[in-house]
Amino acid sequence: MTASQIASPSLVAIAQTTCQAAQQLAVLPTETKNQALEAITQALESATDQILAANMADCAAAIATGIPKALYKRLELDEDKLRSAITGVRDVAQLSDPVGVVQIHRQLDDGLILKRITCPLGVLGIIFEARPDAAIQISSLAIKSGNGVILKGGAEAVRSCEAIVQAIHQGLAQTAIKPAVTQLLTTREQTLELLQMEQFVDLIIPRGSNSFVRFVQENTRIPVLGHAEGICHLYVDKAADLEQAVAIAVDAKTQYPAACNAIETLLVHQAIASDFLPRVAAALQARDVELRGDELTREILDILEAKAVDWVTEYSDLILSIKVVDSLEAAIEHINTYGSGHTDAIVTEDSTAAATFLAQVNAAGVYHNCSTRFSDGFRYGFGAEVGISTQKLSPRGPVGLEGLVTYKYQLFGTGHVAATYTGANARSFAHKDLE
Repeated sequence: MTASQIASPSLVAIAQTTCQAAQQLAVLPTETKNQALEAITQALESATDQILAANMADCAAAIATGIPKALYKRLELDEDKLRSAITGVRDVAQLSDPVGVVQIHRQLDDGLILKRITCPLGVLGIIFEARPDAAIQISSLAIKSGNGVILKGGAEAVRSCEAIVQAIHQGLAQTAIKPAVTQLLTTREQTLELLQMEQFVDLIIPRGSNSFVRFVQENTRIPVLGHAEGICHLYVDKAADLEQAVAIAVDAKTQYPAACNAIETLLVHQAIASDFLPRVAAALQARDVELRGDELTREILDILEAKAVDWVTEYSDLILSIKVVDSLEAAIEHINTYGSGHTDAIVTEDSTAAATFLAQVNAAGVYHNCSTRFSDGFRYGFGAEVGISTQKLSPRGPVGLEGLVTYKYQLFGTGHVAATYTGANARSFAHKDLE
């Protein structure tokens, strides 16, 4: 059964229109794409009041239905958060165009030239819970990378997403890029239909809870880029600057606890536990963090007991599990056993210990003496991100423009045939790299 037989006629029409618009976008020059991004920025700025009003309505409806706290935090879009997302669009415009980059330019023989050149993926299917600002980030990255995008936001953010996409379309209408490159789906049924549209959609990017991402991964044959969990760790080594470690731990847990790059487990070396734990506990509890500890931790702190399930739980809330370990090796083993491959950090003044940690921890982001909260496309200078990838294959970590292009091999000849290079009188390949 084909995708067109599974999906509704309306969704097939949307997908076909997006494909056509994306094909035209793929060959447009950088200047045209940047002009479109500036037009989108201005349209979003002009629509700020309408977008914030729509988000307030979404938030009010979500509260009435008892939305989980972590999901509500992702849904909420205040003026600062919206302004930051809009700034990200301008930042994307300033980035180098990832399309048309010649990665290989090689002379195989006289008159036979090979090129490997980057090109857009085609059409992206983005499915996200809450996070209406994701619609802004992803649309800008898609346009700059020459891709069409079909957005499917959660029901809790439908008003916000509609207001945002309407503004994006108004901006694009003033440019050479068709508004159809960015589409918005609004019903739950369309989510399942989208996952079956491998004929039209080239990559699915889910953003949401671990159960949500797993659902997407298990219900599509389209390649999926995403992470199912954000179980991040901070390890405080015996050679750590304890004052620095306290500040990093507080930031990594409390700066935005609903984020996937907030820490869920704090590992502490046994040699400094009796000194460090009371300090960090006081600082965290002052920020209303609920602490749970293993047996050794609870010999020092009067806190709740950490169960086995805590080591594999993404709280996305002001809850933190603590474990005392007897070595760097034990910390690395714990992280590689229970971590999600997202982002993990070490605090230490021992350069050898830091190098070992960075080399042996299996995560997309490995940090030394800084908060895990820096794991973010905007903070990396990507302008924005379409999501975080915890897979080992590229792209990995925060995915910006470079993760939204693939490449083609282009070969230019003058009547060359393969038979010339076989047999007793075969010609040899030159394989000469050209500038």
